[in-house]
Amino acid sequence: MMEIDELNIDCEKHGKGIAATVCCHLISNNGAPLGFIENSSEPGDLQGWCYACEHMFLQEEDKTERFCKFCDFSVVCEECYKNIKAHHESNT
Repeated sequence: MMEIDELNIDCEKHGKGIAATVCCHLISNNGAPLGFIENSSEPGDLQGWCYACEHMFLQEEDKTERFCKFCDFSVVCEECYKNIKAHHESNT
């Protein structure tokens, strides 16, 4: 089980680390890459979503309730984030 403490997280796989957020699509799909959009330019603010979420964001023109429901963000550790990013960036 993961425990969240503001910007830190205790990941079952990687231990204590920095918390990051990704859309549910990136977590639930380990097959073909879905693309990866890093949506924060701040170094310690790790946020990412797939191309489908980017399309929804552009349609909504903001992080609306509809957009957030579609993305269904999850909190992961920095190492999980890096692994998810590497997988979904490949071949896209």
